[in-house]
Parts: sequence; structure tokens; C-alpha cells
Amino acid sequence: MEILFLKMLLLLAGCLAGLFYHLSDLCVGEKRTVQNKPNFIVILADDVGWGDLGANWAETKDTPNLDQMAAEGMRFMDFHSAASTCSPSRASLLTGRLGIRNGVTHNFAVTSMGGLPLNETTLAEVLKEAGYVTAVIGKWHLGHSGLYHPNFRGFDYYFGIPYSHDMGCTDTPGYNLPPCPACPRRSAATSSHGRDCYTKVALPLFENITITQQPVNLTGLAAEYAEKAAQFIQHARGPTLPCPGAGWIPSPELSPPTLQVLRVLGASESGRPFFLYLALAHMHVPLVLAQPPSSFSFPEPYRAGLREMDALVGRIKDKVDGCGKENTFLWFTGDNGPWAQKCELAGSVGPFSGAWQRQRGGSAAKQTTWEGGHRVPALAYWPGRIPANVTSTALLSTTDIFPTLVSLAKASLPSNRRFDGSDVSEILFGQSHQGHKTLFHPNSGAAGKAGEIKALRLAQYKAFYTTGGAKACDGSIGLEEHHQPPLIFNLDQDIQEQVPLDVEAGEYRAVLPVITRALTDFLQDIATDNVSTADYSHDPAAMPCCNPQHIVCRCQACCSSGNREP
Repeated sequence: MEILFLKMLLLLAGCLAGLFYHLSDLCVGEKRTVQNKPNFIVILADDVGWGDLGANWAETKDTPNLDQMAAEGMRFMDFHSAASTCSPSRASLLTGRLGIRNGVTHNFAVTSMGGLPLNETTLAEVLKEAGYVTAVIGKWHLGHSGLYHPNFRGFDYYFGIPYSHDMGCTDTPGYNLPPCPACPRRSAATSSHGRDCYTKVALPLFENITITQQPVNLTGLAAEYAEKAAQFIQHARGPTLPCPGAGWIPSPELSPPTLQVLRVLGASESGRPFFLYLALAHMHVPLVLAQPPSSFSFPEPYRAGLREMDALVGRIKDKVDGCGKENTFLWFTGDNGPWAQKCELAGSVGPFSGAWQRQRGGSAAKQTTWEGGHRVPALAYWPGRIPANVTSTALLSTTDIFPTLVSLAKASLPSNRRFDGSDVSEILFGQSHQGHKTLFHPNSGAAGKAGEIKALRLAQYKAFYTTGGAKACDGSIGLEEHHQPPLIFNLDQDIQEQVPLDVEAGEYRAVLPVITRALTDFLQDIATDNVSTADYSHDPAAMPCCNPQHIVCRCQACCSSGNREP
């Protein structure tokens, strides 16, 4: 009996040993798989024009770092934001779906209760499930109340502002048209300015769910973004993989939320890949510069801001180059075109002037479906993987970022919905030149119901069923017009969108049925998809407020207690 019992123990021990061996092998295999996955950095500029990059437009001389990235990577000539205003564009980037699917059709407000619908899956959530450590640094603008906060949308770490930095007063109001005042110190001062200036609540700065400044110091915000991004990149590599010459060690002066996130990222020291979404304040107004422009070095605030943005991107690229560039993919682009009503404080659309619209009044840039509203600069940088000094004419969109990064991470797209973006890794690696045949451009504020598709691209043709101009520098607004049959431009011959094809011409008659079918098929696809609806309700209680006892919720330094959090 004792011998039988001993044999049973030996058999059990053998089974356990085999089990542990097998589990260990699985763990090592999983660790090896995670370690082999690339890192991702997506840098999203705000209100940047296609012509703001020197690599795109010879008249621009202020982007040496971005131009160098273009020379060392791939530059896209025909790249488009998924919408031409803030929240819808960002929602589409993070979901791979247009607003007509994901529910985000116009901007969220300071008092918004909702945000990107909670049943929408973000890129961060997919990558986190695939073993990535994730961070968003910069502007969010997809909901700041409760579960809409980025810490609950797949991001391990958040440092930034909850919406555009003109949606709250600061003590450093910067350059804007019309100019806005600094935060008031007395209650009587809060109601004496126009609707374009927010004076009732100060702009907050979040680190994770804690408001650390209100109002935020905009003068030093760009430098803080760069520093936090560099810290995240370094820590994601772990202490066993120090960046050459970096020697970064967490400072004892870091705020408690920063130390908290570093502890959260401790697991990454074993080699977890990272995803960093860096959403810059540049080039949105107000333009607030670390060093005021002088008439000798920078003739205009916009040019000075452009150089500041370029230097920030250059610093991130330098960090990547020193921290394993062979396994880090950096993607730079913009959320929409320039905000033309800001005059000399707005960027350049390059040749995409939208001449047909401008002849009738209004702007053809941000908030419109003209090329200047949604054609944005885009660069891809990954030494050894993406060929250097290549210019791509493939028709691409910010919706492509989601499926492309998911594919490169060897993860899977959510199965219960359809996507507008495509995996474009073959284009990135020089194995294909074929982009989208069609792109659909949603109404974004200038004309028509927000989010509806009334303009589309088919190869070189651009069709408009609705047109309208946003507010221009001269104050004019282009009236909303509906076109049946649609206006159709041949962009290969008319990049300025100046003269539509004659409806009697053979070219028009040949392409119209193809355009009609493409739009019909797209709308039928929407009708059978899993479509979300965003909550756009408002409540003053949703305003982020560090200290409601003080005017404009003002607080000093870090609000470690007593602040209202999401």
C-alpha cells in the first residue's frame, strides 16, 4: 500500500513538473512574442495645414525636423483626416470608424456629460489587450466626465487637457483673434467678453484623473508634453534597456500621479511594447510661445509656433533614435486643416485653396469638406522597415491608423462592427502603391447636418452634394448649397477645386454613375452596421473644477484633495 501511495505521489509530481514546464514554456513564448512587437507613437498636430511642412510646400521654412523625418521616412501627398473638426477627427483615429458609425459627429463642450460612446472600442484598448502599455499625452476632447475619461478608455497614463486650449481661460492667454483676456480675479469680470472667450472656468491640466493645474500654464505646456513623452518612452523600455546618453532616473520631485503611473508601468521593464498617442496643442489658437517672437528671429507668432512644434517633434524623434528606432514606428499627421478665420494665426493649405467656394464667400479650410479642410500632412518613420525618402501618392486616411497598428501588433480587430480604415502596412513597407479607391468626407460644421456624408472622393474625382464655406478671415460665410446632380472636380487637373466638370461632358457622364453607386453602397453598409450614438447632453456639473470655492475654479499647484474628479 505504501509503495502504491509512493508511486502515486511520484506520478503526481511528474505531472505537476510537466505542467509547470509547459506553463513556463508558454510564458516564455508569450514574453518573447510581446517583446517582438513594435512600439507605436502617433503624433497628432492640431489645426495644422498641409502647406505648413516645408517638405510639402517650398514656401514654408520653419519645419527642419519634420522635413528631416520626411527625408528619412515616407511622406504622404494625399492623406486625409476623417473629419475637419476636432472631436470627430480624433474619434475616427482611435476607432477606425467615421462619425456616422461611431456616433461622434461634432465637438464636445466643457459641459458635456458624454463622449466617445462606451460601446466603441479604442485603439488603446485593443493594443492593451495585446500586451501594450499605453499613454495619451495632450488634448483628449472625447469626453472628460466619468467613464469617458481616457484612463477608462484603454490608456494606462494620461497627461493633458480635456479639450481645446481655447475652451477655458488661462493666465497666459497668448495670441488669438479676437484676443481673449486672462482669467478673471473677480466674479464681475466673468461676463464682460464675447462668446469666443471662456471666462467662467479656467482650463485644467490633468495627470490621470487628478487636476494638477487650473488654470494651466500654457507657456510651459509644450515642454511638459515633451518631457512626459520622453519619460514614458524611457520607462517603457525599462532600466535594463537605457537609452544611450539618456540616463533617465525618476525624479523624487515627480508628482504622486507620475510616480503612480511609473509603478503601473513597472511590468514593462520586462520588455512590454508601448503605444504613445501624443496630441499636441500646436497649431490651434491661442498660440502661446515659450519664448515671445522677436522681429529679428520670428516675424510672426504663427511661424514661431510652427518652429516650436517642429522642435517638439524633433525631440521625440531624437528620443526614438536613441531608444531603439529599429522597433519603433512613428506616425505624424494632423486632425484637420487650418482655422482660416484666425487670419495670420492660421496655417497654410498649400495649393488646396477651394477656389470655387472662396469665390462665393467663406473659408474652404477647417470645418469644410473642401480639400483644405481635411487634406493634412502625414509622415511615417521607421528606419529599416519603412523606406527612406519616399513620397507616396496613395489615397489614405487617419482611419487607416487603427487597423494598421492592430495588424502590426498581431492583434485582432473587434468582430462586431465594420471599419472605414484599412491595413496599409504594405504601402508603408513599399510593397504596394494602392490606397483607397473611395473616401467619404462628413459634414463638419460649415454646411449640412453634422456627420452626414455629402462629399466623397473616387480616385481623382471629388463630388459634392452639399457645399458651404466656414467663417473666413474677412468675416464672410459661404451659404449652404445643395447640388443634384453633384458638383464633380477632377483633382488631377484642378487641385484648387475651381471649375467643376460640365454636367454635359462625357467625363462627367462616365463618372457620375460610379460615384452614385459608391455612395449608395456606403449608406447601405452603414444601415446594416453596429452604429453608435453619442451623448451630447450638457450639465454645468460636468465642468472639470479643481476648487469650486475659487473664481474660475482656480487652484495652486497640485490639487491633491478636495478637487472634483471625473
